[in-house]
Amino acid sequence: MNLSYFIAKRISFKRTGGFTGTIHRIAVASVAIGIAVSLISFMILGGFQKEISNKVFSFTGHYQVMKFMSSNAFEESPTSMDSDFYQNYQNQDQIRHVQVFAHKPGLLKGEDEVEGVLMKGVGPDFDSLSFQNSIVKGRFLQFNDSMASNEVVMSTKIANKLLLDVGDRVIMYFVQDPPRFRRLEIVGLYETFLENFDDKIILGDIQTIRNLSGWDYDQVGGFEVFVDDPSKLEAYADPLYKMLDYDLRLVKITDKYLEIFDWLQLLNNNVYVFLGLILFVAAFNMVSILFILIMERTQMIGILKALGSTNKQIRKIFVWNGVRIIGRGLLIGNSLALTLGFLQEKFRLIPLDPENYYMSFVPIFWNWPVFCIINIAVLVVTTLVLFIPAMLISNIHPIKAIRFD
Repeated sequence: MNLSYFIAKRISFKRTGGFTGTIHRIAVASVAIGIAVSLISFMILGGFQKEISNKVFSFTGHYQVMKFMSSNAFEESPTSMDSDFYQNYQNQDQIRHVQVFAHKPGLLKGEDEVEGVLMKGVGPDFDSLSFQNSIVKGRFLQFNDSMASNEVVMSTKIANKLLLDVGDRVIMYFVQDPPRFRRLEIVGLYETFLENFDDKIILGDIQTIRNLSGWDYDQVGGFEVFVDDPSKLEAYADPLYKMLDYDLRLVKITDKYLEIFDWLQLLNNNVYVFLGLILFVAAFNMVSILFILIMERTQMIGILKALGSTNKQIRKIFVWNGVRIIGRGLLIGNSLALTLGFLQEKFRLIPLDPENYYMSFVPIFWNWPVFCIINIAVLVVTTLVLFIPAMLISNIHPIKAIRFD
């Protein structure tokens, strides 16, 4: 049996009481709290990024393909569904889905209020399953093959401003020459808590926009493209661009809503700084605690040296002792973090103010590769710093140590 490991087990906190046992428990608790806080931070950050990104992507796709325009008008120039891109996108394995869309501005007139909005026209190919999580009341649109549907889905924010609800009818005046209007029926309310959408966009039938704009049945404002892996938007952009017709352009949604995704990226930096602080504190705690344990075991070190133990063997005793503390701390910290994460995901115990956080509860995302990296980083860093106080053993003389009180 390894002598250093055997002695390290004998002086562990399970076999000692008093001051030594207390020091061991404090050390384990510091490591456990550090790893638990780190894991929970990454769970919440990942959940927050995923929730916000999914809300944006479910509304817009990962890319938008549309005609080049000379101005930033709310309406798109029409493009044909017979374009090479739309007819051949199935040949690209990375493309999961493509759906058509068009926009048209107008004014919604309630009983007492008028609100400027942007109607987003969608068709039967709209990915309503992904959008379903944002529907808070009513249902999604139902489409009619023979005529344009007068159904709309609007945000709760717009509905509250106009004192409207599911089942109500509302008149929308469209901005064009000559002005025209449609009487619309509200069949559903959505809520993303994102101002870019909730403040101004209502969903309607794209055929309504075709009729108002004088477009043919195969003309649309553009195409929304969904890919199989949203983390590879940069890599997918070039092959998609090469597929486009000469008069079409490709817009990444992460560029179109740059303020949202830059903000999410900034949150990443904050958590990395936080993780660095956690590692520093954990390493500092382990160095301090090992110094204390060495001071308390000075007589034991002197006796072992008098019996012929080398400095290397004695250093290993305290390094093994530190590794056992780190291992117990990691085990307890991981158990605590995973338990709290599971409870929050299952029961949503911690609510949030959606006006400030864009969601009504603390989200959780299980990023297992990141969890493993954090555990390995804490284990490696704290284990390496254990050798710093262990070097003190070389300066301890047996006679002085045995007399040490």
